[in-house]
Amino acid sequence: MVKMIPCTSCFSRICEKPPMIHHILPVGALRCNCSIFGDEATREAIVVDPGAEVAEIESILKEFDLKVKAIVITHAHFDHIGGAAKLRASTGAPVWMSASDEVTAMTLPVQAALFGVPMVTNPGIDRQTKEGDTLAIGATSFQVLDTPGHTPGSISILIPAEGKLIAGDTLFLESVGRTDLPGGNSKKIVQSITNKLFTLPDETIVVPGHGPNTTVGHEKQFNPFVGASARP
Repeated sequence: MVKMIPCTSCFSRICEKPPMIHHILPVGALRCNCSIFGDEATREAIVVDPGAEVAEIESILKEFDLKVKAIVITHAHFDHIGGAAKLRASTGAPVWMSASDEVTAMTLPVQAALFGVPMVTNPGIDRQTKEGDTLAIGATSFQVLDTPGHTPGSISILIPAEGKLIAGDTLFLESVGRTDLPGGNSKKIVQSITNKLFTLPDETIVVPGHGPNTTVGHEKQFNPFVGASARP
């Protein structure tokens, strides 16, 4: 029996579509929000930011009988990229990441030393992402938005049919990603938020790289790090 659920692509009508599996798993020392998306019909999956705890990610994939189609990295900090090489080895899925973060990925040894964590493997890039790229599982499209600022190659992932945005470390609940690490740019992160993320519908659910979910509308009203004069 097909479940009747609110259609978040239009935010109003009721449509007949199977629900999308979406499991958010906080992983690693910094509790990065790893998102596991699965299509109920095709059992295809996308894993975003497998920063650590790959065995737990694989357990969820097995539980829902999912086959990973792509591993998407929002940016090349150790807490988001740390498990990508191991997950690729076990699933055969390609790693999607912006070429603008290749230099950031090369600093993984420095990052590990700075935060006092074990060394992580740089998986490299199998598919270079760019603005406007799309990736689909079943009938659901995942769209790449270039949102630099936290790192030069930071991306966000928009899922219009789900009314969701995976924001990486660009936008948090009433906060923004830090820009004091190498490659960070405070002006660019504000531009990314105001010129792209804040143009999305207010109802869009924002899944940040760390911490609880929020919405675009809430952040437009309450985020103190983005000045009111910069908002659309």
